[in-house]
Amino acid sequence: MITINDIAKEAKVSAGTVDRVIHRRGGVSKKTEAKIKSIIAKHDFQINAIASSLALNKRVQIAVLIPDYDAENTFWKSPMMGILKAKEEVKKIGASVSYFSFNQFDEASYVHQFKEVIAAKPDALLLAPLFGSATKVLAKELDNKEIPYVFLNINLEGCNNLSFIGQDAYMSGFLAGKLMRLSIKDKSAIAVMQTRANLDNNHAIYKRIKGFENYFKANKDTVSLLNINIADLENAAALAEKLEAMLAENPKIEGVYVPNSRVSSFANVINSSKINELVLIGFDGTEENVKCLENEKVAFLISQQPFKEAYEAIKLMVDFVVDQKALEERIYSPIEILTKENVQFSKHSK
Repeated sequence: MITINDIAKEAKVSAGTVDRVIHRRGGVSKKTEAKIKSIIAKHDFQINAIASSLALNKRVQIAVLIPDYDAENTFWKSPMMGILKAKEEVKKIGASVSYFSFNQFDEASYVHQFKEVIAAKPDALLLAPLFGSATKVLAKELDNKEIPYVFLNINLEGCNNLSFIGQDAYMSGFLAGKLMRLSIKDKSAIAVMQTRANLDNNHAIYKRIKGFENYFKANKDTVSLLNINIADLENAAALAEKLEAMLAENPKIEGVYVPNSRVSSFANVINSSKINELVLIGFDGTEENVKCLENEKVAFLISQQPFKEAYEAIKLMVDFVVDQKALEERIYSPIEILTKENVQFSKHSK
């Protein structure tokens, strides 16, 4: 395999000059640059990431800022596992990954950790911009300090992020609308569960709801959508009581749409005699959601690949910092439909 030193020898220049051309750092005459590029093309030279990292003469530092997870909110476990796997792999090329987490229900926790990241002065940042307004303010500090950043899972507009990696939230909501419409009768009603007080600030959930609503608007449907606000999902008895009252007051409800990863919280407390009459659709192949799918409490899950998204994001960001490889503006994950019949063949069931 040809090396930078081999190219330098053939071009009769120093290895440093070859390195400048490879990394587009300038300071090389056009004639010499053309000569080096010709040799690179002739030998189909592929940059060695280890050598490139060493050429930077420093350790590459990637920071990550994503939510905590717990027994009730498990979605972010998969991205964390993807990050940890990538962390071990990029060690080989002199890159380190620092992990910062925050309470996904506490904006103050997010702001505090965001500032901790900025103080650490990483070479790049991967973050889930869960709180939109706060992110737009804090992202300006990243811009001022010239810290490049990539959004994971939530595609927040109005920032200078290098890329977004995740699912198209609007289209996943639109697809959920289509699945729901195929599953219920004309002139029935659907309960759209809104479980966050700061809904407009939570970009992904907002987009999922808008996509769902717009499916029915686009088709001028006779189905009614009922927005139901429920803030507390942890008190199962209170949640069951509220859902029972909701169904009693709205006997036309045939569908329940949960635009986040907590559809199992609803499915597990709805009266067993009533659950068979309802079509529940939610998001993400968490362990609890999959159990509800297999037990036919949930009809469909709209899922993505959170482990792979986070894993690939770290690898791509290291490539960007080390080799200046450009990132695509948006890297969308597949929108997967999980059912009782296919979930056993999906990685989400393992």
